Amino acid sequence: MKKLRLLAILTVVSVFAACNRSNGVEPGDESRKVPHLKEYSNQVILDWNQVAFNAMGGATYQHSLVASRLNAMVHLAMHDALNAIAPAFKTYALQKRDAAADPITAAATAAHDILLASFPDKKAMLDSALTVSLSVVKEGDKLTRGKAIGKEAAAGIIGLRKDDGELQDPIAGVEPSTVPGIFQGVPPMAFVFAPFWKTMKPFGLTKVDQFRVAPHPTLTSKAYADGFEEVKKMGDLASTSRSAEQTSYAKFWYEFSEIGWNRVARTAAASGKLDLIGTARLFALLNMALADSYTAGWDSKFHYNFWRPYTAIRQAEKDGNNATSPNATWEPLLPTPPVQDYPSTHSALGNAAATVLAGILGDKVSFSMPSTTADPAKPTRSFGSFSEAAKENADSRVMAGLHFRFSCDAGLDLGSNVGSWILKNHLQPQAD
Repeated sequence: MKKLRLLAILTVVSVFAACNRSNGVEPGDESRKVPHLKEYSNQVILDWNQVAFNAMGGATYQHSLVASRLNAMVHLAMHDALNAIAPAFKTYALQKRDAAADPITAAATAAHDILLASFPDKKAMLDSALTVSLSVVKEGDKLTRGKAIGKEAAAGIIGLRKDDGELQDPIAGVEPSTVPGIFQGVPPMAFVFAPFWKTMKPFGLTKVDQFRVAPHPTLTSKAYADGFEEVKKMGDLASTSRSAEQTSYAKFWYEFSEIGWNRVARTAAASGKLDLIGTARLFALLNMALADSYTAGWDSKFHYNFWRPYTAIRQAEKDGNNATSPNATWEPLLPTPPVQDYPSTHSALGNAAATVLAGILGDKVSFSMPSTTADPAKPTRSFGSFSEAAKENADSRVMAGLHFRFSCDAGLDLGSNVGSWILKNHLQPQAD
């Protein structure tokens, strides 16, 4: 019933999804081949990343926070299952070892069981996906042992997250305020989304406020006025200053960050540079960083409770800054997400992901990909590096009229901190 209630609630926010610096870390020895697994393709990791996306509803799902949590759980379980067979990195939860287990079976079973626990109604689809994965595995003791390892890995992750409270009602009212700078709900989503997520247990950070961002510029400052004028001019629905290219990438990056950056990772991992366990680790670290960036971002957002450009521009006469002027009919290019402005978690997630990807694969990796929210006339974009993509992703929020530039800059810094911490403190290579 709780899940039915959640689905009913989330239909309210369907418009949000329909329209939604790298730190220079050099790759280390993470790309080394693990002898025991080097003959295995990494396709099972890519396949179950896509299965998870489909199980959550594909491009139609509404709860990005729950999705990021589930992605992290899926990929941590897959990593631990494989690492139990051929230990190459520090484990996350599972301590068992079984070199005789089949790795494809273990990884697929771990992902299957994580997803089944959250989506029992999707059992037929998940069972079918598991059958496809196991079709390349011969019956016998290796398969049986692989299933056992996969189930234990999944159970371990589920046990760690069993009291998260992720399925609470995410729709909360906004306390009315006449104080300038205080967040107010923005039509058509005049509420605040999932305030309880600001205290969600992190996957890799030590505490939710570990990297809380510094305060935003004061309303009477030049920095605030500069940010105000830029988004007012460039993010206006009817802007004549925003170029067609800027409009295009504003729409391209509007989709939920965990959707886009898992696609980036699938595209990059398809190159074959990493083996099976290396790919499992990449996706586990990536999704830990994405999930924790949401939590850290929510902590900072609710701490500062700062208004969105929509409210700031329409009520500029209240801000005490002589360099700003109101526009009572101003509208952003795209619908404003129902949560506070500062910092931009979209920017944080993008740079956290880019930091992890660059740390493992190197930053200068060229790739092209589509987006679920791209303009049909230009569905694909190409990039020469992960950091280039992260910066454009952040810039897109100004062009869309959703964030002040200083919020995007703070988000980039937050993402860099989260990504670097996850990369340096989790699933590290085992000593030879």
